[in-house]
Amino acid sequence: MRVYPPPRSSYHLFIFLLLLSLFPLSLLARPFVLVLSQDDLKDVQNDDASPLESDSSWDDDDDFGGTHVKSDDELDPGSWRRLFEPSTSPVSPSLDSYYTAVDKMISASTHGDSRLMEESAVEIETAANTEGDPHARSVLGFLYGMGIMRERNKAKNFLNHYFAAEGGNAQSKMALAYTYSRQDMYEKAVKLYAELAEIAVNSFLITKDSPVIEPIRIHNGAEENKEALKKSRGEDDEDFQILEYQAQKGNAGAMYKMGLFYYFGLRGLRRDHSKALMWFLKAVDKGEPRSLELLGEIYARGAGVERNYTKALEWLSLASEHGLYSAYNGMGYLFVKGYGVEKNYTKAKEYFEKAADNDDAGGHYNLGVMYLKGIGVKKDVKIACKCFIVAANAGQPKAFYQLAKMFHTGVGLKKNLPMASALYKLVAERGPWSSLSRWALESYLKGDMGKAFLLYSRMAELGYEIAQSNAAWILDKYGDRSMCMGESGVCIDAERHQRAHSLWWQASEQGNEHAALLIGDAYYYGRGTVRDYDRAAEAYIHAKSQSNAQAMFNLGYMHEHGQGLPFDLHLAKRYYDQALELDPAAKLPVTLALASLWVRKNYADSFLVHIIDSLPEVYPRVEAWVENVIMEEGNATILTLFVCLLTVLYLRERQRRHAVAAPAAAGALQPNEHVVAAAGR
Repeated sequence: MRVYPPPRSSYHLFIFLLLLSLFPLSLLARPFVLVLSQDDLKDVQNDDASPLESDSSWDDDDDFGGTHVKSDDELDPGSWRRLFEPSTSPVSPSLDSYYTAVDKMISASTHGDSRLMEESAVEIETAANTEGDPHARSVLGFLYGMGIMRERNKAKNFLNHYFAAEGGNAQSKMALAYTYSRQDMYEKAVKLYAELAEIAVNSFLITKDSPVIEPIRIHNGAEENKEALKKSRGEDDEDFQILEYQAQKGNAGAMYKMGLFYYFGLRGLRRDHSKALMWFLKAVDKGEPRSLELLGEIYARGAGVERNYTKALEWLSLASEHGLYSAYNGMGYLFVKGYGVEKNYTKAKEYFEKAADNDDAGGHYNLGVMYLKGIGVKKDVKIACKCFIVAANAGQPKAFYQLAKMFHTGVGLKKNLPMASALYKLVAERGPWSSLSRWALESYLKGDMGKAFLLYSRMAELGYEIAQSNAAWILDKYGDRSMCMGESGVCIDAERHQRAHSLWWQASEQGNEHAALLIGDAYYYGRGTVRDYDRAAEAYIHAKSQSNAQAMFNLGYMHEHGQGLPFDLHLAKRYYDQALELDPAAKLPVTLALASLWVRKNYADSFLVHIIDSLPEVYPRVEAWVENVIMEEGNATILTLFVCLLTVLYLRERQRRHAVAAPAAAGALQPNEHVVAAAGR
C-alpha cells in the first residue's frame, strides 16, 4: 500500500488514520497508513451549490447503513454459497446447469480428477457462450486467468469478467476493479469499488461496528500458522466446546459469547441467527446487559425473526439504560429513518451526540452524515469531515467509506482517485463474497488441499492479498497434494512453480514482505523461472523497503559478490549491519558474513577468498551426500553402530590408561615418605 508523505511546512496539520482496526494485520503484511495534510482538507463553502446534490452516490438512504437488508445470495448473485451452505430458498431453474458444472469443478479439485475438471470446464463454457449466463462467464474468466483446463489467456480472462460484471456478477466486478487498480486505471477501478463498497456498507450493523471476520493467514512464512488455525475449527475447537459447556451450565457471559459467535460466524462457526437469538435471550434472562443491544439489532434487521422496529427500540432503550452507549446509534437511526416511530431529526441528533460524547465511533460517524447532508442541522462539510476522521481513526469502516467518497468526488477533500480506490477496496473486501475464505479454510482444516487451493485461487483473483499468499503457500508446501490443475491436466512442476510465482508476486505488490522475499529467491536460484540476479535484487529491494532483515542480508551478499548489484564492500557491510539491527537473531550469519568481508578486503584473490566463494557450490553437494548416503536408513544404522563402537573403545582405552597411571603415581610418592620419616626422627 502507498504511504503519502506529508508536506514539510511546519504549519500543516497532519492527521494519521491507522487502519489497523479495520483489518488485524499480520507481521507478513505491512499496515496501510493514510496521511492527510492541510492541503487535502479542501476549502468548501457550505451552501446549496455543493456537488452533493448532483451526485446520486450521496443518496440519504445509503449513508446510515443497514437500509437495504438483503440476503447474501441477492447481494452476491452467482455465489457458490448454496454449494457450501445449503439453503431452503429456491434456485432459479436457469441456474441449475451452472451450479451442476461448478459442483463438478469443485469435486474435481478435491480428487485431482482432470477428466471431470475438463467436463465441468466444457459445461461452464457452454453456459457462458451459448446461454449467455453471466455467472458462468465469471467462472470461465477465472479458468482462463488461472490456466485451468484452458490455455492461460489474459484477454479472454478480462473479456469474460467484463461481460459477467455487465450482467451483474459482483465477483467479476471485484476482479475487474483489482485488474484496473494494478494498471493504475483508477477512473475505472474506483467506480467498481465504490459500488461494491456500498453493498458491503449496507450489510453493516446500525448500532456499532461488527467484529472483523478477516481471512485467516494459514502460514507465518515458512511454517503453518497453528495458533490461528486452532481458533478457527468451529464446533470442533476444544475452547469452543468448553465455552458451550459453561453456557449450558448457566454462565451468562458464556451465553453472550455463544450468541456473538453464531450471529457473526466467528471462530470458524457458520452463522446461525436462530441460535444467536436463543443464546442472547438466555443471557438477558441471566442479567447479561450486552445482549440487549444485539437483540435490538436482530429485530431491526429481521435477522432470524420477523422485523419489528417497536421491539428493536425497546431492546435498544434498555441497553442504553445499562450504559451501552453504542445503542444510542440504533435509536437515532430509527428516528432519522422514521422506522417504528415518527421521523424526528432533533431526537436522532441528541442520541448520536450521546454516543459520540461517550467516545463511540458510530456516534461520530452518524453526526458526520447529518452535517454532510444537512439533516436536522445546517450543512457543514468541514464538521462532517472532522467527524468522519475521528470515526475512521477509531476503526469505523463506514467512515472509511465516507472518506473514500470524499476523495472520489472532491467534496470536503481534494479529489484523489488512488486514495479513494484504496479505501473503497478495504471496505469492499468485507462484502458477502469474502465467504470464499471461510469455505477455503474449512476445506484446509479437513485436509482437502485441492478444494482449499481452488477457493483461495478464486479469492486471489478478486484481489485479496491473504488469499494470494495462502494459495501460493499451499502450492509450495504441498506440491502434488495441492491438486493444482493446469492447461491439460494435473499441473506439472513447471506450471505449479509458475503459478506460485505469479501469486507471490501479486501478494508482494500489496505489501507482503515474505512474498517479495520468495520472489527474490525464485529469481536468484532460478526456481520456476529463469535465473535473473537483476530481478532478484529488485525483489529484495522491495522486501527491504518493508524492513525485512533477510532481504537486507541478501542485498549485502549480492553487493559482496557483485551479483545483480555493483561490487561494493562498504554497502555490503551497511546492509549486514542493518539486518542485525532489525533482527538480533541474525547475529551468527551476520558475524560470519562480516568475517568473510574482512578476509575479502585484506586478502583479495587469496586462497581463503577462493574457498569462501566455492562454499555456495560445495554446500549443496555436501548436503546431498549427507541426505543420500549418510541419512539412508541402512547407512545411518551402520554409522551409528560404528560411532558407538569407537566411543566404547575410546572409553576402554581411557580407563586402561588411568589404571596404569595410578600405581606409577603411588610409587613416585615413596621417596617422599622416607624423607618425611627421616625428618621425624
